[in-house]
Amino acid sequence: MPFTADLVAELNTLIHFDLDSTQQGIKIHSTADPAIIAATRRLHAKGLVTQVDGGYLTSLGRDAVEHVQAALTILTSLPSPTTG
Repeated sequence: MPFTADLVAELNTLIHFDLDSTQQGIKIHSTADPAIIAATRRLHAKGLVTQVDGGYLTSLGRDAVEHVQAALTILTSLPSPTTG
């Protein structure tokens, strides 16, 4: 299944959470991009964040962010030179 625009918006929202602190959440304001507002609501409905406007990560959300950050690191790192 390819990444849809909705999934990309959810991934972009998740990447804003700081895994170094469980006491730091995010707040999506009503003036934010409508795609991000909708993404945050979907993340809440999926049980990844505690509030419809962000809040804190749930345990499942923390797992998701760990994977999102790992994938982003892998995909944005420079490729290793191949030896022939």
